[in-house]
Amino acid sequence: MRKLITFLVLVLAAVSTSADAQGAFKLSSKEIAPNAMIGAAQTFSGFGCTGPNISPSLAWSGAPAGTKSFALTMYDPDAPTGSGWWHWTIYNIPASAKEIALGAGDPKKNLLPAGAVEGPTDFGKSGYGGPCPPAGDKAHRYVFTLYALKTDKLDIPAGSTPAFLGFNISGNKVGSASFTARYKR
Repeated sequence: MRKLITFLVLVLAAVSTSADAQGAFKLSSKEIAPNAMIGAAQTFSGFGCTGPNISPSLAWSGAPAGTKSFALTMYDPDAPTGSGWWHWTIYNIPASAKEIALGAGDPKKNLLPAGAVEGPTDFGKSGYGGPCPPAGDKAHRYVFTLYALKTDKLDIPAGSTPAFLGFNISGNKVGSASFTARYKR
């Protein structure tokens, strides 16, 4: 019995050490603090908003074991659509990547990690679309989520919806990290 207890203690210590070495899966931004208001630089240019629509930088650490690629979404669950609003989607981010550069949401700048693809948004095109809730509405929540995936690549046909991308993410997810910020005008 003593040998079994010693064995179990050693196994638990090894698992704990491995988890501590990897750390928790975390997502952060230099421009947007969790639970804070999103600044003018990240707001949309259109629908009555006049921001420069610069996508924030994002960095992550502690990806789960088995991660072969990442996907990123920015979602507003408070949009008055009945289904929320998808502001940014990126998939096929290589497992070796640790960040998305400031301004990478502009497809013309070519700043995404090699192989990454900006997917569909509810603006009807790929690329970053910043916050722009209806004037006078309550502060909307914007959820940034990075998904660790068990596949090297998601085969998403051109013109697919964010829901189709989400379905493929869900079927391949091994973990996720997120934070929420707010915006009101």
